[in-house]
Amino acid sequence: MSWSVALAVLVGALLHACWNVLVKAGTDRQRDTVTILTGAAVIAAGVLPFLPRLAYPCIPYLVTSVVIHVGYFLLVASAYRVGDLSLVYPLMRGTAPAMTALVATTVLQESLPPLGWAGLLLVCGGALLLVVEARKTSGSAIALSLGNAAVVVLYTLVDGLGARLSGHALAYTGWMLLLTGFVVVVYAFVTDRSGFLTHLRGRCRIGLLGGACMVASYALALWAMTYAPIGLVAALRETSIIFGVMLAWLVLKESVKVLRWISIVTIASGGLLIKVC
Repeated sequence: MSWSVALAVLVGALLHACWNVLVKAGTDRQRDTVTILTGAAVIAAGVLPFLPRLAYPCIPYLVTSVVIHVGYFLLVASAYRVGDLSLVYPLMRGTAPAMTALVATTVLQESLPPLGWAGLLLVCGGALLLVVEARKTSGSAIALSLGNAAVVVLYTLVDGLGARLSGHALAYTGWMLLLTGFVVVVYAFVTDRSGFLTHLRGRCRIGLLGGACMVASYALALWAMTYAPIGLVAALRETSIIFGVMLAWLVLKESVKVLRWISIVTIASGGLLIKVC
């Protein structure tokens, strides 16, 4: 993996952690998730007129991705209602790369070098250490986190292929977030009109900031998948766990125990191996 691709993935990982921190920091995670997704949709709508049209073969992948992402964002909000960011975020993100790489290897015939597999296993192993640390934590937080990890695998594979077929990763990202945002906002408007609009007016700046992070983060990841194996990009992207735990400690003032720091070091080691393979 070249330095330019690795750097793009790492910057995207940081931005991904940032919008998740904004969701967790709010008092209403469900509405904050919708607000940030609204911001992403607004930004995408402003950018798309200046981007190339999508190639037709990517359309089925785009539609499938929208359906998957609606479920993903609902699960994100639910998980943060019952668990700490420094637990939920690593579990959601860290257990997905191994599944992604296995599917990409068997279905897409992508081959990974030995160092790639070693790095991937370190990233996932570091995340799974948190399951040991979280054995006394709410079972619902763990279940929601692991359930969302499976959803991450689905959209990573679908969007990795869709971006390659689209002809332009940023345009694909924009359409996906615009359409996903439209579906979620319509649902929020129908089921929670007054509460949603009040929350949106009060948190519009947070929505735009988080939306910008969301658009940039996923665009960088999908661009990287057009130049490197999906499994490796997915694994390196989960270094967002490091940024997420650091931000939980520094910004949200969450207590981060020793085992979580060990998990961070393990994940960082895996990320380094992926870079050099």
